[in-house]
Amino acid sequence: MKTVSIQPGMTVGKGSAPLLLAGPCAIEGPQTIELAKRIADAVADLGFQWVFKASFDKANRTSAGAKRGIGMQQGLDILAEIGQTLKVPLVTDVHLPEQCAAVAAVVDVLQIPAFLCRQTDLLVAAGATGKTVNVKKGQFLAPADMAYAAAKVESTGNHKVLLTERGTFFGYGRLVVDFASLPELQHSGYPVLMDATHAVQAPGGLVGSTGGDWQRAPLLLRAAAATGFDGYFVETHDDPLSSPSDGPNMIPLQHLRKILQNTMAVHQALRAE
Repeated sequence: MKTVSIQPGMTVGKGSAPLLLAGPCAIEGPQTIELAKRIADAVADLGFQWVFKASFDKANRTSAGAKRGIGMQQGLDILAEIGQTLKVPLVTDVHLPEQCAAVAAVVDVLQIPAFLCRQTDLLVAAGATGKTVNVKKGQFLAPADMAYAAAKVESTGNHKVLLTERGTFFGYGRLVVDFASLPELQHSGYPVLMDATHAVQAPGGLVGSTGGDWQRAPLLLRAAAATGFDGYFVETHDDPLSSPSDGPNMIPLQHLRKILQNTMAVHQALRAE
């Protein structure tokens, strides 16, 4: 497996401490800075390599009337302050090729949303920045086909790719995670992460928005740790249902540390064999 560098001193892959992409779904304003500080306290000394995650735009909403976010420039300013204050790497979503260069000037990892994982121009633009690119697996995509998404990033000469599992459509309004497909995702040669909170979504489960059940996320995290994933993705919030997006499937912050302790215990037990 290829080892992927996020920044000097932080690598993902065989022999590395597990990566943790964690933060709220959306940047809500300056209060996100205080939330990031609380997340830092929650994950401290657990052994994860933490990258702070939050999105400045939620372009893949169910309804045209749903809140999308505070916008790129204000969002990047807040992310930059979080990175400088906490000395933590950053990851955020990009939705358009023209966003990639500006976003790459601030963050360490560009994330490709699952619905956009086949968008060639977006993948190429993200790869061309030279930053690490995390590609979410489309809910509609066969696991083995993620190798083609990775190859689009590689076509720019950038081999810093992460792949993230986040569930597969199972009829209407339901996602499932096929842990037996991990070898197919690993066949690309890149580290694979488990997005436990988006995988417990119920797409369209609420009127005009996505529902979910965060209480299932710890099950997926422990299963991912036991299966051999290289890292984990979780969204968390101190008051999830007040969030403009993904509230029902975000882990309440007060439960985050214990859930991650259990995840790390399984992760370490597997690798101690």
